[in-house]
Order: sequence, then structure tokens, then C-alpha cells
Amino acid sequence: MIAVLLLAAVAVAAALVTSRERIGPEPLPVAPPARPGPGPIVGSGGWDLAGQHALASAPMAALPAVAAQPQPMTTDSAGDPITIPPASQWVGRWIPAGFPATPEGALGQLAALDEAAMRGGDPGTYALGYRDLALPGAPQPQNTGLFSLLRSLRTSAGLDPTGVVLELTTSFQVTHGQIKGSTDGGRYVVACVLGQFSVDYRGQTRTAGVGDCQALRHDGSDWRIAPGEVAAAAPCAWPGSADAVRAGYRDVKRGG
Repeated sequence: MIAVLLLAAVAVAAALVTSRERIGPEPLPVAPPARPGPGPIVGSGGWDLAGQHALASAPMAALPAVAAQPQPMTTDSAGDPITIPPASQWVGRWIPAGFPATPEGALGQLAALDEAAMRGGDPGTYALGYRDLALPGAPQPQNTGLFSLLRSLRTSAGLDPTGVVLELTTSFQVTHGQIKGSTDGGRYVVACVLGQFSVDYRGQTRTAGVGDCQALRHDGSDWRIAPGEVAAAAPCAWPGSADAVRAGYRDVKRGG
């Protein structure tokens, strides 16, 4: 039962974040990438808002829900591994921070957020971690795919919507990622992670491949969730599978 619930939750999360009603085994159509207008719309602080919108809203690869299930690994790759630099801020923080102002640093910050905030399978905990890193004007956590995943999983299993469930344990381990792109001289990055999301409920353990894309802005000190709309939904695939390669995910290595 938990396997069906987990797969259904992955499909529902992807559907909710892209505002599409159809959930099924066939890939959803991919629209052409959004294009900026004739010139950049420069907002407060000199940010290229049109370029940010085009990058964040451009659709990612569409995969069927079954792609998230465990499946054989492939020797193919979408490119060289991405090395995530280490965080420099650990003390007093449950989500590491202080990643370098590089696209790889943005990817590292997103991985740190998701791995910490998904632990325990509580949408409220994820929302708390997300808000800790969000700048004013950032999308609400309720609009993200991971929040939708946790909420759908709990609803499908008949569990309380938030709070600790003694028989429920979850973990999210990032193994792959990709840099969708950057604007504003590298100060704005859309990064995507892919990992194994494991659920144990009443002795039943199941795992699925779950992806997450977020738009991040470097505020001069740290990477934060950027103001604006939520990034287009990340493809969900079993890490290391042919589907994951087709979606553009690359191996992630942790720098020391």
C-alpha cells in the first residue's frame, strides 16, 4: 500500500506545482520556453526580472510518474559530475549555509535545505526550513513540489496533515543535480536536485526518485530562495536511471 501511495504522491506533487489537472502514465506536453520581451525589465536593485521569469518558468523535461520507481541503472551520463562545495556556516543552524556565490554553491544550498527539511515527512517542517531561507516576495512553500508531495503522502495515508507521526520516518538523500541556468551575472540561479526519498510507515519501506527545482538569489552573504514565481516543476526519476539522464541530471559529488 505504501508503495502505491508514494508513487501517487510524486505524481500529484508534479501536477500541483505545474497547475495541470491531468496525472497519468503519459508524459505531459512541453511548451516552448518562455521568452523575455524586447528588453529586460529591471526591478529594484537592478535585477533583470524578465530574464529571471523566462528562466524560472521554462518547462523542464516531462517524465511519466513511473519513472520515479526503482529501476536499472545506466552507464550513460548527462555530463561530468557536479562538485558541491562545502558549507561554511554550521554552528547554530539546522540547515547548513554559507555556500560560495557560484551555481554549484546554489545547488549545494538547495540540497542542504531539502535534505534537512524533508526529514520526518512533515509539511510543516519543510515549510519552516523553506521560510528560513526565503527572501521577501519568494513563493510560498505551499506552492512547491516537495510540500505538495509530503501533504499528498499524508493525506493518502490518512495521517494528520502536520506534526510528528511515531510510525512514520522519511529521508531525502540528494545524489544528482543540474544547473538549469543563471542570470544577473550569476547572482540568480535556478538549480535542481534529484535524490532518493525513502518512506517507512508501519514497517513498510519504499523509495522513489524525487526532484526539486528552486530559483535562488545570492544576497551578498548566502543563497536564498528568490522573490518571484516558483520555478517550473523538476522531473522526478530514479537516480542514475536512463530517465534521469534523459532529464539532464548529473552525478553530484560533495567537496571537502
